Amino acid sequence: MPAMKWKNWKGLAAAAAMTVAAHAATAAVPLPSLGANPAEVSVSGLSAGGFMAVQLHVAYSATFKRGAGVVAGGPYYCAEGSVLNATGRCMTHSTSIPVSSLVSTTNSWAASGAIDPVSNMSGSRVYMFSGTSDNTVKQAVMDDLKTYYQSFVPAANIVYKNNIGAGHAMVTDDYGSACSTTAAPYINNCGFDLAGEILTQLYGPLNPRNNGTLGGTFTEFNQSEFISGHGMAATGWIYVPQACTTTSCRVHLVLHGCKQNYTDVSDQYVRKTGYNRWADTNNIVLIYPQTSTAATNSCWDWWGYDNAAYAKKSGPQMAAMKAMIDRVTGSSGGSGLPAPTGVGTSGATASSMVIGWAGVSGASGYNVYRGGSKVNASPVAATSYTDAGLAASTTYSWTVAALDASNVEGAMSAPASGTTLGGSGSGTCYTASNYTHTVAGRAYALWGLTYAYGSGQSMGLWNIYAITTLKQTGPNYYVIGTC
Repeated sequence: MPAMKWKNWKGLAAAAAMTVAAHAATAAVPLPSLGANPAEVSVSGLSAGGFMAVQLHVAYSATFKRGAGVVAGGPYYCAEGSVLNATGRCMTHSTSIPVSSLVSTTNSWAASGAIDPVSNMSGSRVYMFSGTSDNTVKQAVMDDLKTYYQSFVPAANIVYKNNIGAGHAMVTDDYGSACSTTAAPYINNCGFDLAGEILTQLYGPLNPRNNGTLGGTFTEFNQSEFISGHGMAATGWIYVPQACTTTSCRVHLVLHGCKQNYTDVSDQYVRKTGYNRWADTNNIVLIYPQTSTAATNSCWDWWGYDNAAYAKKSGPQMAAMKAMIDRVTGSSGGSGLPAPTGVGTSGATASSMVIGWAGVSGASGYNVYRGGSKVNASPVAATSYTDAGLAASTTYSWTVAALDASNVEGAMSAPASGTTLGGSGSGTCYTASNYTHTVAGRAYALWGLTYAYGSGQSMGLWNIYAITTLKQTGPNYYVIGTC
């Protein structure tokens, strides 16, 4: 977070109050109920927003099932209600952070019901980022966050990026200050698409981002119906991709850092941090809650400046943002059906692919998504689906969700990729021995047999005598055939 300059913040807040009130009075509309998928909710944030993202992920782990992206944040309940801890060990790492004690507190609060069961985190994902030039929240703090998370999240589900010379800021690949800068608006151009990396870690492979005019809608919504005061502004922002008015979409909560709310930096954090262009092509609703200038340095409450229960589900800011998620999803938890397993692709043609999966007990049907967009017009009763109308020699990614008797979706499956074949007359052919094909990287050998890369078609024995013609129909994709 931008360095905390404690003096004069109350005066600055008072000076800005009338401007904020006037702005809010002319813009606020109710946060829409979109019927978004409650099994596909995640959160990310920078600095104070990073600490708050951890708080929400841990305390409401049954809600933020997909996980959290944390930029320059720290372990859950790091400050333990003390501003001295917040500005000391949790930022400069001037003293050690008692990670094992924080893990114990987490387990204790979960057992008492103050936060959700920690078992929910075992299926979530985490992306962590710390710049090597960040002297506001030191990398040692983020190192401790990784240690903390390893008590609850599988190591394979954690990504930690800590080798870019970024200052204390949200990082983009095309907007902001010089990479090593630590100054308003705390958005730096490091040639690195951090928003895209976060969303990919949380949701799996994504469609390419929209670098042009966005097709969705920005709306300033009324936060006051969820909370009044407590350091939160009267309004927040939401971005809704066009498809999300008719399709059950994912939801990602984006939290700004200190001195980064709308009054401090206008709409730069809402529009320039890179999230929207990924959301637009991947059916992700983005909610951008806002603090007010009445909050200390416009920060989220991660050390108890507003309420002693700040890190629990009963914390005012925490409960308000949970209520926002409930509004957008129109649910408090989804169908509860697990994610389908064994999702795979087969039967590729130049324009179609068969997606198959293992059945889910209790499911009345399934929805199939290509790159985040639903492709079936009505629920799929079987455990396979043929997706048609595809482009030749193109790689796609599919996921599947089970539906309950009310057609409410459960958790989304892991993605499965497949490449369509080349169109008529397209491709390059290679005629050679199966041994030569493997040496050239067009095929691979397994237990004495040879298989074409991409299609996996069996070519027969792996030796210099078996001759096969392979047709390349895409990047690293070969089929048996002729040109």
